[in-house]
Amino acid sequence: MTTKQFFIQGLTQDGKPFRPSDWAERLCGVMAQFRPENDPGDPRFTYSPFVKPVIIAGTKCVVVDERLRDIEPKAMDFVKNFAKDNNLPIVEACEIPIKSNN
Repeated sequence: MTTKQFFIQGLTQDGKPFRPSDWAERLCGVMAQFRPENDPGDPRFTYSPFVKPVIIAGTKCVVVDERLRDIEPKAMDFVKNFAKDNNLPIVEACEIPIKSNN
Protein backbone atom coordinates (compact mmCIF):
# COMPACT_ATOMS: atom_id res chain seq x y z
CA MET A 1 0.00 0.00 0.00
CA THR A 2 1.29 3.43 -0.89
CA THR A 3 0.15 6.60 0.77
CA LYS A 4 -0.48 9.91 -0.90
CA GLN A 5 1.70 12.71 0.35
CA PHE A 6 2.57 16.27 -0.53
CA PHE A 7 5.30 18.54 0.62
CA ILE A 8 5.39 22.22 1.39
CA GLN A 9 8.60 23.81 0.15
CA GLY A 10 10.18 26.50 2.30
CA LEU A 11 10.89 28.86 -0.58
CA THR A 12 9.59 32.36 -1.18
CA GLN A 13 8.36 33.40 -4.61
CA ASP A 14 11.79 34.85 -5.38
CA GLY A 15 13.46 31.52 -4.49
CA LYS A 16 14.88 32.54 -1.10
CA PRO A 17 14.51 30.43 2.06
CA PHE A 18 11.30 31.12 3.98
CA ARG A 19 11.78 32.74 7.38
CA PRO A 20 11.89 32.16 10.26
CA SER A 21 14.46 29.45 9.67
CA ASP A 22 12.66 27.04 12.04
CA TRP A 23 9.26 27.38 10.36
CA ALA A 24 9.10 23.66 9.47
CA GLU A 25 9.82 22.53 13.01
CA ARG A 26 7.28 24.97 14.41
CA LEU A 27 4.55 23.82 12.02
CA CYS A 28 5.29 20.17 12.74
CA GLY A 29 5.30 20.88 16.46
CA VAL A 30 1.79 22.31 16.25
CA MET A 31 0.67 19.20 14.34
CA ALA A 32 2.40 16.71 16.70
CA GLN A 33 -0.85 15.80 18.47
CA PHE A 34 -2.42 14.37 15.31
CA ARG A 35 -1.41 10.71 15.29
CA PRO A 36 -2.82 7.34 14.28
CA GLU A 37 -4.75 5.46 16.93
CA ASN A 38 -2.44 3.58 19.32
CA ASP A 39 0.64 5.52 18.17
CA PRO A 40 3.25 5.17 20.94
CA GLY A 41 4.91 8.54 20.26
CA ASP A 42 4.61 11.33 22.81
CA PRO A 43 3.49 14.57 21.08
CA ARG A 44 5.57 16.54 23.57
CA PHE A 45 8.76 14.95 22.23
CA THR A 46 8.09 13.63 18.72
CA TYR A 47 6.47 14.83 15.52
CA SER A 48 3.34 13.29 14.09
CA PRO A 49 4.08 10.58 11.53
CA PHE A 50 1.70 12.52 9.25
CA VAL A 51 3.51 15.90 9.33
CA LYS A 52 7.31 15.74 9.30
CA PRO A 53 10.07 18.26 8.64
CA VAL A 54 12.63 17.22 6.02
CA ILE A 55 15.32 18.77 3.89
CA ILE A 56 15.01 18.10 0.16
CA ALA A 57 17.77 19.31 -2.15
CA GLY A 58 18.95 21.71 0.56
CA THR A 59 15.50 23.23 1.09
CA LYS A 60 13.48 22.90 4.29
CA CYS A 61 10.16 21.23 3.58
CA VAL A 62 7.29 19.65 5.45
CA VAL A 63 5.99 16.31 4.21
CA VAL A 64 2.27 15.87 4.87
CA ASP A 65 0.54 12.51 4.66
CA GLU A 66 -3.02 12.76 3.31
CA ARG A 67 -4.20 10.41 6.09
CA LEU A 68 -4.06 13.46 8.37
CA ARG A 69 -7.45 14.41 6.89
CA ASP A 70 -8.94 11.14 8.21
CA ILE A 71 -7.90 12.00 11.76
CA GLU A 72 -8.81 15.70 11.69
CA PRO A 73 -9.95 17.54 8.53
CA LYS A 74 -9.37 20.91 10.20
CA ALA A 75 -5.72 20.00 10.80
CA MET A 76 -5.29 19.33 7.08
CA ASP A 77 -6.99 22.64 6.29
CA PHE A 78 -4.65 24.40 8.72
CA VAL A 79 -1.54 22.97 7.06
CA LYS A 80 -2.72 23.81 3.55
CA ASN A 81 -3.83 27.30 4.56
CA PHE A 82 -0.44 27.91 6.20
CA ALA A 83 1.22 27.21 2.86
CA LYS A 84 -1.31 29.30 0.94
CA ASP A 85 -1.17 32.26 3.35
CA ASN A 86 2.64 32.31 3.13
CA ASN A 87 2.80 31.69 -0.64
CA LEU A 88 4.77 28.48 -0.16
CA PRO A 89 4.71 25.93 -2.99
CA ILE A 90 2.86 22.65 -2.41
CA VAL A 91 4.14 19.74 -4.47
CA GLU A 92 2.61 16.27 -4.67
CA ALA A 93 4.90 13.45 -3.66
CA CYS A 94 4.70 9.71 -3.74
CA GLU A 95 6.12 7.22 -1.31
CA ILE A 96 8.43 4.66 -2.82
CA PRO A 97 7.87 1.29 -1.17
CA ILE A 98 11.04 -0.16 0.36
CA LYS A 99 11.75 -3.74 -0.66
CA SER A 100 12.80 -6.19 1.99
CA ASN A 101 15.95 -8.24 1.42
CA ASN A 102 14.21 -11.33 2.77
